[in-house]
This record gives sequence, C-alpha cells and structure tokens, in this order.
Amino acid sequence: MDKYRNIAELKQYEREDEDYTILYRELTSKIAIMAPHGGGIEPGTIDIADELAGCGYTFYAFKGLKKTGNRTLHITSDTFDEPIALKAAQNADIVISIHGAKDKSEMVHIGGTNPELKRMILHALRLAGFDAKIREIAGLRGVKPENICNRCRTGKGVQLELSRGLRETLFENFGRRSLRKKTIAFYKFVNTLKEVLLLFSKKI
Repeated sequence: MDKYRNIAELKQYEREDEDYTILYRELTSKIAIMAPHGGGIEPGTIDIADELAGCGYTFYAFKGLKKTGNRTLHITSDTFDEPIALKAAQNADIVISIHGAKDKSEMVHIGGTNPELKRMILHALRLAGFDAKIREIAGLRGVKPENICNRCRTGKGVQLELSRGLRETLFENFGRRSLRKKTIAFYKFVNTLKEVLLLFSKKI
C-alpha cells in the first residue's frame, strides 16, 4: 500500500533534491525510457534505464534519495502523475518503463499493452539466456490506460519488472550503492533490449 496517492500529495511532505530528485534527458525520439521508482525505491532501475536510453531515446527517472525509507516515495504506476514524466510519455509513441520486483528468482516480468513489442522482448531475452514471461496477473500486467507506460501517444507501452534476483546478477555489490558496479550480464541484458528497440523503431 503506497503512502501517497499521487505526486501532489507526495510533494506536501517530501523535499525535492533532498528526499527525491528527477532526472530527465529529452531527445527527438519516438521512444522514451523511464524509471519511475528509481534510486533507493527500486535499486538498479535507473542504471538500466539510463544505459538503455543512451543518446538515442528520451530518458526519465524519479530517484529516491533518502538514506532509509525510500519505499515511502513509491507511487504505483497507475497513478504516477509527475508532470515531467507525463510530458516525456506524451511526447513519445512508445514508453518502456523499468521497474524492480521483490522476488528472488532471476526473472523479467513483461507487461504493458503493446503485444508486438512484448513478444519481441520476450523472444530476444530468452534467446540471450534470460528468463522472461509475459504476465497476466495483477500488479505485473501494466494494462491500465493510466499506467505511465501507456501514457504515450499510441497508448501502447511496455512495463518491465526485473526481479531482485536478476538485478543482483546485473551488479556487483548490489546492496551497496557506493560500491555497485555493472557486470557483464548488465551489458548483455541492456544490449539485448537495445537491439529489440532498434528493430522496433523502424516500424513506428
């Protein structure tokens, strides 16, 4: 259960650039990569989104900065209405949102309302040796129109929930931000997604 229902409520009690900050890099791109629960909220998701966006796609992240208790900054994707995030989504044809799930398995839960892109990501990740599934269960489906991944112009985005077990393989010292380093698996994972987006971007 989230502490805050929306960004306006969060801003009444939390301080920007002390408790949280917003990262935004806008490019002339049909695709936006977002990490709405970054930093201490869902660790590792910003690193993945930032690397995936690179210099080719718009990048957005909401980053928790608290020393402890970042979970209080979590606003579910269906009600995540931070203005810059909405702008980034609405300026893109496709949004890919990167999230962190709690499970210890090494799994990518694929959601969203873009069936073609979901299938492409599923097949590419499996071919690269990652375990991935298209999910139809509550909390992982990402199919509501209000979900930040579906706020794009087409209304058809993709939500990727990376289990904690998987994220621990993508970083050394995952639990210690100051010592965290990207592994070979990190680059393999991100490069696999980059190849998919390169192919898909030619269709939109």
